[in-house]
Amino acid sequence: MFRPKHYALSLALVLACFGAFHAQAADLTVTLHDVRAQSGVLKLAVVDSQAAWDGQAKPIQADGAPPQGNVATFVFKGLEPGAYAVLVTHDENGNGTLDSNMIGMPIEAYGFSNNPNVMRKPTWDEARFDVGAQDAAIDITLR
Repeated sequence: MFRPKHYALSLALVLACFGAFHAQAADLTVTLHDVRAQSGVLKLAVVDSQAAWDGQAKPIQADGAPPQGNVATFVFKGLEPGAYAVLVTHDENGNGTLDSNMIGMPIEAYGFSNNPNVMRKPTWDEARFDVGAQDAAIDITLR
């Protein structure tokens, strides 16, 4: 038998639980250091999986802006608790790509979360970090 009071109470509980899940979403502040050129666009991508790290899935969030000084800050809102990594490129000449020299080494600035000291693109495990229910902040030094 349908009872409107029970239905309303059940609906209210479901909505309260749904709201509680969204209340756990956190903001991630990414601060970039050593922005050397004041031209072009700084581009950031936040990924949440090995597939996205490898370019086989889209980032969950991305942002970009022209540089305005040697430090830049970006905020990514509403991240659910979990593992993430951030990739940064500075398209200094605005041509839409990260330019490299004849042997494939980037000639424009780039960076990764955790600032791994490697001479290649770091692995997902080297760049990943965890975001919990609280807001988080990371620093990335551009190379």
